[in-house]
Amino acid sequence: MTILFRIGFWLLVLTIALFSLFPFYYAVISSFRSGTALFTVTYWPEHFDLSNYFAVFQRQPFGRNILNSIIVAGAVVAISLALGVTAAYAFGRISFRGRSMLLLTILGVSMFPQVAVLSGMFELIRSFGLYNTLPGLILANLMLTLPFTVWVLTTFMRELPKEIEEAAFVDGATPWIVVRRVFLPLMAPAAVTTGLLAFIVSWNEFLFALTFTLTNERRTVPPAIALMSGSTAYELPWGTIMAASVIVTLPIIALVLVFQRKIVAGLTTGAVKG
Repeated sequence: MTILFRIGFWLLVLTIALFSLFPFYYAVISSFRSGTALFTVTYWPEHFDLSNYFAVFQRQPFGRNILNSIIVAGAVVAISLALGVTAAYAFGRISFRGRSMLLLTILGVSMFPQVAVLSGMFELIRSFGLYNTLPGLILANLMLTLPFTVWVLTTFMRELPKEIEEAAFVDGATPWIVVRRVFLPLMAPAAVTTGLLAFIVSWNEFLFALTFTLTNERRTVPPAIALMSGSTAYELPWGTIMAASVIVTLPIIALVLVFQRKIVAGLTTGAVKG
């Protein structure tokens, strides 16, 4: 019975892995094909043609689009963590009237679909003069990342022992010093996990990036890929699109592999008490 259970478990894991990884695998092998070969169903790479990867950077400023995504996602992560850690300290350590209601309000904001706030966000960005600028995209993406950053970090902040904070106050530390020098090192796994999730959300964000940018030089990678055009108006460049998708997916995979230990530690911190 135990052997059958293990076999069934690993078959289930294998099925889930194949279901999750096959689209990316097929995108990789499709990125090395061109012409009529793209419309031939095959599951093994027949040859490696890098022309699609060169075409990605030749037909449009895709390098600039990648740089825009890095700037926007990096700024969103930095601001989200800076505001999230300080807000988490206030929500997790300081008792004040309306704290629970404010936390529920923050959680409720994260549940709104992007379309519901698109028009209001557009008017806000236009009134600030940030339309078709990277700061405008950073401001818009903060609406997506800041609520769950505050909520997740508040949960971790509540799990930290109060004795450490009290000892720091006895030594004359201010609340800002306690946050920066005491709590922040202890919350490193949680901060890495939350920051990576915020980076992925900002990196993959499409609707705001499409609505709040006008020129190719200001677009991030999702709308840049969606608006790729072929040599003629009737050509859909599947090979180039696949190549671009592989290029923009590799940084996320690299980040996960580099920080995988901290991600696991961050996801399990606070799961078991005592």
